[in-house]
Parts: sequence; C-alpha cells; structure tokens
Amino acid sequence: MSRARQPGRARVVRGVTRHRPAWTATLTWKAALFITLMCCALAALLGALVHVSVTRQTVDTSREKALARLEDVTRAYEAGDPLPPFAGVDPEGLPAALRDLAARGSRGTMVADYEGRPTMWAAGPADGRALAVRLDYSLSARTISGLDQAILGSSVLAIGATLLVGWFAVTRVTRRLHLTAQVARRISAGDLDARVNDPRTKDPSRPQDEVATVSGALDTMASSLQGKLLSEQRFTADVAHELRTPLTGLSAAAELLPPGRPSELVRDRVRAMRALTEDLLEISRLDTRSEAVDLDVYALGPLAERVVRASGTETAVRIVRDAQVETDRRRLERVLGNLVANAHRHGRPPVELTVEGPVVTVRDHGSGYPAYLLEHGPQRFRTESGSKGHGLGLTIAKGQAAVIGAELTFANAPGGGAEARLTLPEYVDLTTDATGDATDTTDTTGNGGNGGGTHT
Repeated sequence: MSRARQPGRARVVRGVTRHRPAWTATLTWKAALFITLMCCALAALLGALVHVSVTRQTVDTSREKALARLEDVTRAYEAGDPLPPFAGVDPEGLPAALRDLAARGSRGTMVADYEGRPTMWAAGPADGRALAVRLDYSLSARTISGLDQAILGSSVLAIGATLLVGWFAVTRVTRRLHLTAQVARRISAGDLDARVNDPRTKDPSRPQDEVATVSGALDTMASSLQGKLLSEQRFTADVAHELRTPLTGLSAAAELLPPGRPSELVRDRVRAMRALTEDLLEISRLDTRSEAVDLDVYALGPLAERVVRASGTETAVRIVRDAQVETDRRRLERVLGNLVANAHRHGRPPVELTVEGPVVTVRDHGSGYPAYLLEHGPQRFRTESGSKGHGLGLTIAKGQAAVIGAELTFANAPGGGAEARLTLPEYVDLTTDATGDATDTTDTTGNGGNGGGTHT
C-alpha cells in the first residue's frame, strides 16, 4: 500500500519524526548555498569555455606542424631520399584508423600514445600504403593539463573568496534583522523603551535599505504605542485621583443619612465606587512599574488559610505539601484574595484552594475561563461571564504576581471549571550549624525567618 508523503519539513520514518537542523532555515545558510551553486555553475561554464578554446588552439598548432612535416617527408619519399627517424611507411604504432584513411588516399592527423607518450600523428597515401610522421605531443598535453588544474584551483579560490565576502555581507544584514526581531520581542514583552536605533535612519540624506526602513518603522510604531499607553495610564491615574476626593466626602455624607433602605443602597454604591477607584489606582501603579516589594519568608499553607478566612467565602483549603516561600505577604494575599473572589463571582461551587509545595491552585466548577482570557490573559473592563464585575480582579492579580516574581497561569480544568495556578519562588534554607545539620530559621505560623513578629 502506497503512502503519500505530506508536505513540510518533518519526515516520519518507521514512527520516528526527523526534523532538519534549525540552522538550515536561516537566511545565511540559504544565501551561502545559493552563492555556492551560482559560483560553481559560473566556474564550470567559464572553465569549459577556456578548456575548449585552448585545447582547440593547441591541437590546431600541433596538427599544422605535423602536416608540414608530412609535406616535407612526402617530397623526400618521392625523390627517393632517405626518410628521417620520425617518419616511415606503415610505421609501427600508427593508429589503425589513420592507416585506413591513408590507404583510401586521404590525409589526416590523430593524437595517440606511442611508447607511453602522447604523440601527434599525420599520415598520407604512398603507393597504396601509409606514409606517416609523428610529432611529440607531451608538451602540449602538459600545457592542457596544467591549464585544467589552474582553472580548477582558481575556481576554488574564487568560490571561497566569494563565499567569504557573501557571508560577511549577508551576516551584516541578518544581524540587523535579528536585532530588529529582538527589539520587537522586547516591545511585545512590555519593554516600551526598546528601540532599534539604526544609524541609517538618523540621517535623512543617507540612502536607506529595506532593513533600515523596517527598523525605522518599528521604532516609529513603538514610540506611537508607548505614547498612547502612557496617555492611557495618565488618564486612568488622573481619573482615579480626581474621583477619590469627592468619593471620600460622599462616603462621609452617606454615613450621616438616616437609617433605611435608601441609605443602605447609597452606602453600598459608594463603597463599590470607592473599591473601583482603589482598583484603578492600583492598576495605574502597576502600569508605571514603580512598586517596591517587601520580601520575607512565610509558610504558604497558613497564609493561604488566612486569606480564605478573611474572604468569608465557602472555599475548601487542601494542603498537600506545605512550603516556605520568599514573597511580599501583602501582595500575595491580594493575589490569592482576588483569585478566590473571582472564582466565587464568576464560577460555581465548590471552590477549592490547593497548596502543593510552592504552587497554589484555585479552582471552581463553573463554565471555565473564556477563550479570550486563555489566549491573551485577563483584560480590564472585559468580562463575558454575565456576572457583575469589571475585569479588574484578575488584571490586578496578574500584575501583583509579576511584582513578587511569581508566575500566574489560567486554564480550564479537564473535569470542568476554571483553574488558576500560582507558582511562587520556594525558599531554601542553606544555613547550617556547627555539626553540619540544617538550622531551621522559619516557622509554620507565618513568622519571618529574620526574627520578625507574628504576621496576622
């Protein structure tokens, strides 16, 4: 049964997938291969032309000399004079083809070996036999052989020099392309200050190549993007700051309202507005990357239990293996609190928080995270669950996790529901006592390893 081979770079042989090396896909390798093939083709063409031309000229010269000698020997033969040593009638070693040609009354020449040396033969008719002369062709043969070697050597040198120059030229281009790609990756990772700064784009009078054009366009795009993001961040911070003062006064005024349902509704809305304003201020601080962390060593299990108790929610806590982590407790509590609150607000019970070493998992049993969140991460003021919310809780959790050096990922659990996974840097105590045993400098009640007070 025949098997059609699928297009692509991978090839499967007996269940083993084989891939071409990564370097074969680079522009440098492709350019080097193209230059090599073109140089070889050009060298072969020029070498063949030179070889044919020189060989034809050398053979024609030797043929003319041999025919001139044959004329002289023919006159001597007709006059009855003795023949020179290089001539004779039906001499030994005369090629059979040339002998037959002379027997038919024609003259001709041929190169053949005679006594182990290349020889130019010339023969003509003489009384029904072949009168022939021979001419040493060794020098001409060595000339042609030397020419072929010179052509081959010069071709190799020319190909090597062309490859060297081509590699240098292509590498300069690919190096600039790699730099542009690296800057683009830095920008996509959030480094909006990254720029290519190609010197060819600084001088308008200097002609620009395609790489410089791409680099300039990338720098322009990055500057425009940075300006828009900074403007958005300033707008968010300014709005939050401007709302904070009147909301503080409104909150105080709401507390003075007489008891009743209308007063409760006003106070509830004021609290919601104040919480939203605080979230916006926190996001603006995270955007400016001006946050400072206060690191200490904590037991992760008790800290997670404290967060669940403070949330006032029905969340099951399961500690598979406790671990010591070095983190900022306030920011970690903020991350875990937001994850638990989001699970209850947008998911369905039961909600479980699992501690397994330095990894904390918060899972609900709802419909799971939407596709946009799994692909692009949480986005502020966007939610598709149909519940109340502004999409700020997970955004803040993601930003605070990055500040404390933790990794927060989102996925949908195989059995259904949303699953947030927080991986923290685990603390390893390397101090030892005089006997070489490890000395435990932390406890499991949330106390710092540096002798600090109890954290509650």
